Amino acid sequence: MTEGTTESSGRTMHLIRGRRVTVLDLLDAGLVGVGEKLRFTRSRIGAVYDATVTEKGRIRLVPDGEEFRSPSRAAMVAAGMRAVDGWHAWHVVDQGRMLDAVRQELLDRAISTAAAAANRQNEDVDRQRIHSRLREARGRADERNPESFSVRDLLALWGVKDRGDQVSQIEADLANHGLVTSPSFRAVTLDTTVSLITPPDEEDEPPEAGRSGMDNLPVAEDDEGGDDLNVRLTVGNLSPLRGVESVSPNSTLEEAITKMLLNDYSQLAVLSGPRNLRGAVTWRSVAQAMHQRPEASVADAIDPLVEVVPYDRDLFEVLPTLQQRDFVFVLNESKVIEGIVTTADVAQRYGELATPFFQLGELDQTLRWILGRSFDVESIRPYCNRKVESFDQLTIGDYLRVLENNEAWAKLGWPLDRSAFIERLDAIRVIRNKVMHFHPDPVPEDAVEKLRRFNRLLHQYRDLA
Repeated sequence: MTEGTTESSGRTMHLIRGRRVTVLDLLDAGLVGVGEKLRFTRSRIGAVYDATVTEKGRIRLVPDGEEFRSPSRAAMVAAGMRAVDGWHAWHVVDQGRMLDAVRQELLDRAISTAAAAANRQNEDVDRQRIHSRLREARGRADERNPESFSVRDLLALWGVKDRGDQVSQIEADLANHGLVTSPSFRAVTLDTTVSLITPPDEEDEPPEAGRSGMDNLPVAEDDEGGDDLNVRLTVGNLSPLRGVESVSPNSTLEEAITKMLLNDYSQLAVLSGPRNLRGAVTWRSVAQAMHQRPEASVADAIDPLVEVVPYDRDLFEVLPTLQQRDFVFVLNESKVIEGIVTTADVAQRYGELATPFFQLGELDQTLRWILGRSFDVESIRPYCNRKVESFDQLTIGDYLRVLENNEAWAKLGWPLDRSAFIERLDAIRVIRNKVMHFHPDPVPEDAVEKLRRFNRLLHQYRDLA
């Protein structure tokens, strides 16, 4: 294999391992040329925008000369639109196909190159599997028959169980195949159903005054990963968007009361249609209505002062409303009332997020206290891979290096198996790293139980040290 071929193969494999395709990649592969003409046509309004590809792989608008790395950014500026998928907007004039089709050819080449490698790794095989799977999903999306599954099953395609460090890679793989999830898989619960779709080419309806008709479309603002840094906790992360228990304005209070009792709810939506929320009935509004008129109906008990928020709204923005109102109804991407978030939901989620922090803090302080009683700093310093001046500087990695030493372990005098103890402590180190990366999904309950049980063991044996 020649040096040039090796370099090309390495770049190709780097491409299919989770990096977003760029126009420069197409240029380097010879799939587009310098000066290649691009055209964005908006047939509905009769507008046409032209651009060319520069030697640096940028898109230069004609005639103003502005240049952009991102096809989407170039299309947005050219057309004055808030959001548009540039890969589906720009047409490569001389080739008679969309820029997205050129990107798909590059991905096919990348996979073919990987498959032809004599000594490919298992990781390369996994990448080929993901590529093939997403090509199937893209085909179904193009046929307007999108594939749907839970966020949990979507993540399983990449062999992960939560939205951790691989989120950017997942989004890059989806973007490279011209796919997005609806609703956004970042902003909902793991059990919410999402569909793999292609973004609309342009808005279907005229925008309202002061806003764009694209506001609610699941299109990334920057197709080169500018929106990858998304660490928000959203309202949708607490609501599975599976619908809400409701009654109609013509229902009896007996029906409303029965539904609240059966489901242990404190409120019900009052709907006269999936998008027509009349308000809510609560135990308070029911009591007030019956106090005023014993034969009252749901119509008499409606509290119209309810809050409705989109599923991708930042939870912190909604907390003041929740504190005042106790609940908010949640809209899905189609503006249908599909969820509810209560103060109890928020308390539960923050408990899920906070519990591992407190357990890890207790574990860290207990181990530090134990080592402080059994050793001095000078005696443990050789075990650490850095200069340690005090026990307060120790990390879980330091605890592992100290306690896996036979002499140090013997000094504790614990009637425990050292290898089993170290194996569990190393597993906790992995949990700790995951927690400290502030991922949006709760730490699994079995991991929390490992922390609790380890802390109980430390408390049981700490006085023996």
